[in-house]
Amino acid sequence: MLQIRKVAVLGAGTMGARIAAHLANAQVPCVLLDIVPSELTPQEQSKGLSLSDPQLRNRIAQAGLDGALKSRPAAFFVPESAQMISVGNFEDHLSQLKDCDWIIEAVTEDLEVKRALLRQVESVRAPRAVVSSNTSGISIAAIADGFSADFRRYWLGTHFFNPPRYMKLLEIIPIADTLPEVIQTVSQFGDVVLGKGIVTAKDTPNFIANRIGTFVTMNVLRVMQQDGYSIEEIDALTGPAMGLPKSATFRTLDIVGLDVLVHVVRNLARSLPNDEKREVFEMPEFVNRMLERKMLGDKTKQGFYKKTKGAGDEGSEIQTLDLKNLEYRPRQKAHLAALEMAANIEDPRQRVATLIQSSDRAGKFYQKVLSDAFHYAATRIPEISDDIVSVDNAMKWGFNWEAGPFELLDAVGVGAMAEKWRKENRPVPLLVEKLLGAGRKTFYEDADAITRVFDFSTGTHKALEPGPGVILLPSLKATQREIRKNAGASLIDLGDGVLCLEFHSKMNSIGA
Repeated sequence: MLQIRKVAVLGAGTMGARIAAHLANAQVPCVLLDIVPSELTPQEQSKGLSLSDPQLRNRIAQAGLDGALKSRPAAFFVPESAQMISVGNFEDHLSQLKDCDWIIEAVTEDLEVKRALLRQVESVRAPRAVVSSNTSGISIAAIADGFSADFRRYWLGTHFFNPPRYMKLLEIIPIADTLPEVIQTVSQFGDVVLGKGIVTAKDTPNFIANRIGTFVTMNVLRVMQQDGYSIEEIDALTGPAMGLPKSATFRTLDIVGLDVLVHVVRNLARSLPNDEKREVFEMPEFVNRMLERKMLGDKTKQGFYKKTKGAGDEGSEIQTLDLKNLEYRPRQKAHLAALEMAANIEDPRQRVATLIQSSDRAGKFYQKVLSDAFHYAATRIPEISDDIVSVDNAMKWGFNWEAGPFELLDAVGVGAMAEKWRKENRPVPLLVEKLLGAGRKTFYEDADAITRVFDFSTGTHKALEPGPGVILLPSLKATQREIRKNAGASLIDLGDGVLCLEFHSKMNSIGA
């Protein structure tokens, strides 16, 4: 395998600077470069500086690093790690790339801007140096189209999720020319050194996680408008009850930024002319009106929610946007009996399977939204990935789902869902037809301490092998390696004279 000892990040924006920060967290020396400023700030003018001043020429990259140091949640483990990063600019310091083993392009989402920069990179990169793009939606093959054969052999997509320190997912997107050695090197480095969950995706629009996640989000907005759910109801339905983060739908959009959602959705609509659900990627009118009024979320201090100061000595209050008139009103509690009944079900798969059977307002929501999500995800195999585990992991690691779409479909019932689709005159995805045709009922099967997963290409279940260095405690327990157990913990024999103490108590507290 190739060795990665030093990395360059090109582009010191929000993502580039924080990717560099996480490399520094792993004690990997990093070069962070960006453009030279085109004009002086008033403060620089007052100091008599010129655009030729060396420190000024690095201002944009330095500002990116400073922003990462100030960011919350913190981008660095400790501020001292920033010393691992050296800043510079594309005009004066591109020659430093010859000492880097991996060069990550993270500039603006513009195909021609990326290609122009990478043409310069191609002329200075060291032999066998890996080059990748952190694009979230532009075709990896298109970026490197016409580049040298050697460049393309060491070229791939590496899509980090924001913020890189905290989001586990790293999507690896090779092209036809990418060497297997390059895929293996970056995947292992991402896993072992950077602590990432690695998913290999195909070079399709928005890859895996954003393709599925954006569809689910936009479809939730569609069902909300069709059936008259409130913002509070949607966030109650699409939060922990569904196995999603507490920020649910609208709080998440406020954090991410409505402009970011619009950019991603428009890219998908433009790139997917033949998608069977293309109409879902049409922007609701209320979103366009919010864009016009700069109601983008946290970055403009008003989005679907807004924090307002109370009168007199009273504290602040969170208000909710009324989508009809775009005025804010007091937040209301969602009253959905099914959610209250299911709150004590710990397993998210069992909880969703229970909720979708409910005959009330909550159940009807899940019946629509989950049916569409399952159908869309199943239809994407093998378009976006050859295996369902990659899709499930992408959603768990990139969107913080507790269970992936295929794990949830197993819990709800593949056969029952297929029958529902037939009654609605919807085509049953080929993946599901293959599974049921093989006489199987679930995508995942657990037996004899081994998890087997349905393989689309062969139409059979194959053992799911853990990655190198991974120890699965449930597998050891199933083979009688659990030596002693009580309500608080288990002792498990890992082999080689090593015992593992596994806590069962809440918050791993040590009891009597």
